[in-house]
Amino acid sequence: MASILIENITKTYEKGTVLALDNISFEVKAGELFGLIGPDGAGKTTLFRILTTLLNADSGKASVAGFDVQKDLWDIRKIVGYMPGKFSLYQDLSIEENLNFFATVFNTTVEENFHLIEEIYVQIEPFKKRLAGKLSGGMKQKLALCCALIHEPKVLFLDEPTTGVDPVSRTEFWDMLDRLKARGITILVSTPYMDEASRCDRIALIQKGKILEIDTLEKIIENNKRPLYSVKADERYKLMLELRDYADTETCFAFGSENHVVLKSNDKGFDAMKDFLSSKNYSDLEIKKIEPNIEDTFIKLMLESEK
Repeated sequence: MASILIENITKTYEKGTVLALDNISFEVKAGELFGLIGPDGAGKTTLFRILTTLLNADSGKASVAGFDVQKDLWDIRKIVGYMPGKFSLYQDLSIEENLNFFATVFNTTVEENFHLIEEIYVQIEPFKKRLAGKLSGGMKQKLALCCALIHEPKVLFLDEPTTGVDPVSRTEFWDMLDRLKARGITILVSTPYMDEASRCDRIALIQKGKILEIDTLEKIIENNKRPLYSVKADERYKLMLELRDYADTETCFAFGSENHVVLKSNDKGFDAMKDFLSSKNYSDLEIKKIEPNIEDTFIKLMLESEK
């Protein structure tokens, strides 16, 4: 059963001149942890605002827990939790004041639903008198999640919740999402961090308002696999330029100290590329075949969508 259903949603801005979402469709199953993965400007926030009834689409339709996002907006607002990308709690209220306020808005109390947030709240409780504006990124994140959960939502929308948060807090946050999912809460989370895709049951890759592919992380990578080579040497920039000029190179992108290279001739061209680079007398030249990751796959799908 679909907890979130999106059918042919299109949204534009600036009187139709800026396309934010381009006829997108997908569904999120009940109890699923679903990731919307894409860079800034891909359309993730626009979609979240439509699904949480804060924005109307130009065309198409969507539902959350069986409720239509336009006709049943008040029903939806009672059953969803929403963490927008920008910290939006009251900065001049303390941790406990923010939490009590949001509980009151939903006609409940912190005491009544404390069991929903206890595991998260105990980590920030020692600072409960501190103003929200004085919290670290990780603590703001935990407070925002507590406020989104205090009314026991059926569906949780998290828009780039780990942006700007340190790596340890990012990992802790995803561990918390696993435990929330185990309670049966449907979670739709967006992120620009490709490595977080592995924490989701399924993902949708989105770029320039278009869905590139939807499936499990493993299947998306497998379905788009091509022979891929890691090439590195001391003169990194020169190496990248020569690889991009090489006649058999289809794509070449820098990944840290390495270049990830796809050849037009696939494996057949490996020896020729190796001979070509060896003739350039690079020091510490290293060439090896590697398995593609989600970043490599996203780049492939993005380039295909632009043809």
